[in-house]
Amino acid sequence: MPSVEQRPTVEQQSAPRAQVLGRRIDPATISLAISAIVVAVIFGYGAWQRRWIADDGLIVLRTVRNLLAGNGPVFNKGERVEANTSTVWTYLIWFWSWVTDARTEYVVLWIALVLSIAAVPLAMYGTGRLYRIDKGIGPVNRGWMLLLPLGALVYIALPPARDFATSGLEVSLCIFWAALLWCQLVAWSQRETSTGRLDRKQTATTLLLGFTAGLAPLIRPELTLVGGCALLLVVCAPMTWRMRLAFAAAAGIVPVAYQIFRMGYYGLLVPNTAVAKDASGSKFEQGFRYLGNMFSPYLLLLPLIVAVVAAGVAWYLRNRQVALAADDAATGPINLSKTSGFGARAGVFSRRLQTPSAVVALIVVTGLIEAFYWVRQGGDFMHARVLLVPLFLLMLPVMVIPITIPTALGRDQIAGWVGAAVMTGLWVTTVVWAASTSSIAGMTNGTEIGRGGIVDERRYYIQNIGIEHPITAEDYLGYPRVRAMVESIEKHQDTGGVLLPSPNYDEWYFDPLPVPPPEGVAKQLSVFYLNLGMTSMNAPLDVRVIDQMGLAYPIAAHSDRLPDGRIGHDKDLDPEWVVAEAGAYPRYPVLPPFISQDGVKQAQVALTCKPTQDLIASYSAPWTFDRFRHNLRQAVGFTSYRIDRNPLYELQRCNLPIPPPVP
Repeated sequence: MPSVEQRPTVEQQSAPRAQVLGRRIDPATISLAISAIVVAVIFGYGAWQRRWIADDGLIVLRTVRNLLAGNGPVFNKGERVEANTSTVWTYLIWFWSWVTDARTEYVVLWIALVLSIAAVPLAMYGTGRLYRIDKGIGPVNRGWMLLLPLGALVYIALPPARDFATSGLEVSLCIFWAALLWCQLVAWSQRETSTGRLDRKQTATTLLLGFTAGLAPLIRPELTLVGGCALLLVVCAPMTWRMRLAFAAAAGIVPVAYQIFRMGYYGLLVPNTAVAKDASGSKFEQGFRYLGNMFSPYLLLLPLIVAVVAAGVAWYLRNRQVALAADDAATGPINLSKTSGFGARAGVFSRRLQTPSAVVALIVVTGLIEAFYWVRQGGDFMHARVLLVPLFLLMLPVMVIPITIPTALGRDQIAGWVGAAVMTGLWVTTVVWAASTSSIAGMTNGTEIGRGGIVDERRYYIQNIGIEHPITAEDYLGYPRVRAMVESIEKHQDTGGVLLPSPNYDEWYFDPLPVPPPEGVAKQLSVFYLNLGMTSMNAPLDVRVIDQMGLAYPIAAHSDRLPDGRIGHDKDLDPEWVVAEAGAYPRYPVLPPFISQDGVKQAQVALTCKPTQDLIASYSAPWTFDRFRHNLRQAVGFTSYRIDRNPLYELQRCNLPIPPPVP
């Protein structure tokens, strides 16, 4: 072994680079570029082969249509309801729809596809930076290093990942944001800023990192944890207080401004969809069933174990080589025993936060917490959907893995050769698993809703409407009741009243407004149906479209969650409420036979409950400055307010008189 003084530097230990046309070629960079291109092409091809827009993906387009029509960010004209969970997703689609003047279904299809494809190579690039020798990290092992995809293959091999790459839902935006944040964090961790003072370029990139992390709650509310932890990590690292204030401002300016707008405009702290889904309580049994529904068909535990082992081997080889390459104590690990005093130890801890190891730990921990959140919540009714983003987060540190072939056969290189063999075996195992998994059907029958209420959403709609790639609203006219709904709207739109689904797939019940209509009741047609996307996109903007789950109907959103309801559908408002609120005819024989006359009368009285009246006014009263201030003050109370879905029980809750039975 050479002495410390004779030990080669990190750069000297790396393998000599080949030269092409007089320029040095780094095998790691070349292999990373080729891997990224191959993975992106495979993922793009697979996503395009399974292209579609989900019914839930069409929901956001109704808001986009209203924005383009000048009605504001609303789902129904005249009702300030935020029916979309991702704010950034809504305005991204609106912007490109406005710029291109193209049909919104195709706009969202291409946005989702581009973001999905771009997210994977972007994440691979961020992981590849972890092994860049010229950034002072040190090579994983001496020799020719190749960077080959592992975590990237795990993600793109899953059929649900390709399903939701073009579904119109915000999964593509979420993984792109996660990949971008990952790249920024890795780059930040490799900067030399021990003094806490930054040059102009470092200042700009750090502020941009804060801006990206700060967008988390507007990407999806639960991603606030990931963005918040990233912000906390950077703020606690070496930085001047002036820079900390600027960083906080960059992170908070957009989300804080929008939160004030949301509270004053919609009267809520969160999107209305979050109220409808209601994260209160826990459904661990259903959550573990959902987890098994994703893991079992694809044997997903195998590549996860491979990923953990690969990360452990890479970490061991990296630390071993860095230790061998250390010239002196300054380049070696920090010895806490040589520091004294709280300030010195705090400084050491702060400097250690700005390291790749801290960033990797942050991403892994937040990914696990995100997965735990969804398991506690009970998952979702769509197969694997909500666990795709936590899986993507967990795969970020191993999107690519280093396989380094030593340049010598000496005794000092034994660990390197063993490590290369192990990493190659792990990579080959992942490739074989990915090839065998990519064509597996997660759920064997698309029309079957599983025991836990989980369904393969894409196959379900394809089999129900008979179109391989449903994208436009018209493609969903073949779904039961939708074509009949369009015909009923054309027939009754000028009359006003309520359309209610009939057990017969080819007809709807129509309950008209009385003649003359009740005082204060607008002459408007309302459609009450579960499938909100296909319904709203096939209805004119002056037709009110609402649902019993409450995604676009606050009365339903603020009802109690059913403890044993189907996951994602565990709010189910009775139609008596809709008839009562719309002012439709409340008596037989005009009233549909499955609706109770007494229930309608009770709901009419229940709607006079003062807190309920205040809630309704928060989103339906004209938006003035006084209304903005009132909503701003009452947003907390409106968010937590709940009504009983049974009109009779709601009367008792509000201490209102029970009306006599209808004769």
